[in-house]
Amino acid sequence: MKIYSYQGRANIIGERLRIARERKGLSQDAVAARMQVEGVSLSQKAISRIEKGERFVSDYELLIFSQILSVNTN
Repeated sequence: MKIYSYQGRANIIGERLRIARERKGLSQDAVAARMQVEGVSLSQKAISRIEKGERFVSDYELLIFSQILSVNTN
């Protein structure tokens, strides 16, 4: 399976995720905990990798991130 990248990155939301998380005053651990409450198992390390653009983000993960951080998926 080929994973496509954008300018060498595995996702294009990493920076926006970090900004939204920091605006809410949440740590990566806190976001990971909230994701797990919503049924999505992600570690702090996985969130760090997403924010760095090193990890792919699935559509359902994006949806839950948007709900937790009160942002639009667009």
